[in-house]
Amino acid sequence: MTATGAARVAAVQQRYAFVLLGGVQTTLIFTLAALAIPLPLIGRELGLHRADLILLSAAYGLTFAGLLLFGGRLADRYGGRRALTSGLVLFAAASAAAPLAPGMGTLLAARFTQGAGAALIAPAAMALLRAVFPSPPAYGRAMATWGGLSVLGATAGNLLSGVISALLSWRWTFAIPLVVALAALPLTFRLLPDITPSRGRALDLPGALLATAGITLASYGLVVTDTLPWSSAGVLVPLLCGAALLAAFWYVERRARDPLLPPRFLLGRRRVLAFAAIALSACGTALTFVVLSLHLQQARDWSQLQTSAAFVPFAVALIASGRAAGPLIGQYGARTVTAAGLCTGAGGLALLALTGIDAHISYGYGLLPGLVLLPAGTAASFAGAAVLATEDVPQQQTGLAGGVLNTAMEFGPTVLFAILLTLGSDAWSLAATGAGLALVALLNHRTK
Repeated sequence: MTATGAARVAAVQQRYAFVLLGGVQTTLIFTLAALAIPLPLIGRELGLHRADLILLSAAYGLTFAGLLLFGGRLADRYGGRRALTSGLVLFAAASAAAPLAPGMGTLLAARFTQGAGAALIAPAAMALLRAVFPSPPAYGRAMATWGGLSVLGATAGNLLSGVISALLSWRWTFAIPLVVALAALPLTFRLLPDITPSRGRALDLPGALLATAGITLASYGLVVTDTLPWSSAGVLVPLLCGAALLAAFWYVERRARDPLLPPRFLLGRRRVLAFAAIALSACGTALTFVVLSLHLQQARDWSQLQTSAAFVPFAVALIASGRAAGPLIGQYGARTVTAAGLCTGAGGLALLALTGIDAHISYGYGLLPGLVLLPAGTAASFAGAAVLATEDVPQQQTGLAGGVLNTAMEFGPTVLFAILLTLGSDAWSLAATGAGLALVALLNHRTK
């Protein structure tokens, strides 16, 4: 085979590997959002109270976020492909058990287990992505596309879950993650390289336990503020315990010989702003779907199918912006594209805050402009921030980078989301998120 032919074969293999890894990553975020619209149906069928539904909705995200840092260390320690396949097996088993659940207990356990599998898969996928695209320019282009996959998965989860639950049953929403996991398992060994594990690295079990317990407890405390007052023991106890454990985690990591999260990893201003951009963009997307889904079904009396259809322009703008983000990053740089995307997203949230939740204003005038500007901006900011967050990361820390990046994605729809919902009104929550995006855009643009 000639050198040109070998290069073409290698390019095709890279493309297939990226499709596999990207499809898995999109499915993880799809699963996070898949219960948002059918949640009331689940409550009626299983006889659940509001507090039960909130816990059920948050269960996947709690274990996903809580175990991500440890999942990243396992990927670096034992190799990305081994961690990915182990996570896929766990994820597939939970996805098969969830639709068969006879009640709250089984379904909740399945959601927790799905999150644990996802926490292994996500950082391992990023570690493998680095191995598939070893050259820095190719890896940068891949990350520019990778950055938009999470918001695409969230959008697909909200859109398809409404359609599936309306036409079939909410239980069928678990068919998508199950099919993807089962299809990905054999392809993993055919398309993905076997990364040499970093056998010399310790697992840092004290750090893993502190980080997992701290993130999970703090996130749970914020989630339950939807049903409990901030001054209640049900909120304060997990919040304070979580904060104490995270403080202990930071203390332990600064003194560990081989820490789970090296403190210097987060010291770069550009990387911190990139993670802030990802968290706020994810929060803005989640907040918009929740607020507008409730508004359309409650204030305007729209059906689930009509509500899902209302977000179709959101998905179209998201895909178009995601496709354009890579070339724009190559031409103008990741920092400029991130700042521009954050400003565009802030404009979309401002429009939604002003006109989107007024039932007397038509969809075309009140909702549509914001539903186009917001995804166009968030797709660009995700793509640019993903590149900024992973620049200059050593090969042996790609699993760590994947864990931190995905933690930022989870931080937005859980922690920031819970805080913003306490501002008094949906309009204020949307406006405050937009202001946060604009502030990070300004800081990002001024950072060299």
